[in-house]
Amino acid sequence: MKILVVDDMPSMRHVMMHMLTNLGYKNPDEASCGLQALKMLRLNNYDLLITDLHMPNLNGEQLLSKVRGDKKLCNLPVLMVSSEDDKAKIVELIASEVTGFMVKPFNLSTLKKQLHWIHSNRNIA
Repeated sequence: MKILVVDDMPSMRHVMMHMLTNLGYKNPDEASCGLQALKMLRLNNYDLLITDLHMPNLNGEQLLSKVRGDKKLCNLPVLMVSSEDDKAKIVELIASEVTGFMVKPFNLSTLKKQLHWIHSNRNIA
């Protein structure tokens, strides 16, 4: 499975990459912002996008909108990660067709459960 991890904080990207590697996912890619991620998504074939919600320039919600509006990318599973605790915002993201949502801080078990749910419900490798 080819995964792209997007977060403007290098430490969070590092933690996510380490967790994914521990779960057996080989060589996930990373991007430091939504704009970089969008370019990478259009150039490569990814099976999953894991993105932070709050980022400068192109935030996670805007990135999700661009992904869902792109014929090539519209079916890509998107796992949103955020410290957001506003229930209305989370409901709004779900309405925007986010595949999954994790609240920071999260642990390896939470990530594993989200990935399992996405595998089971989206039929991805």
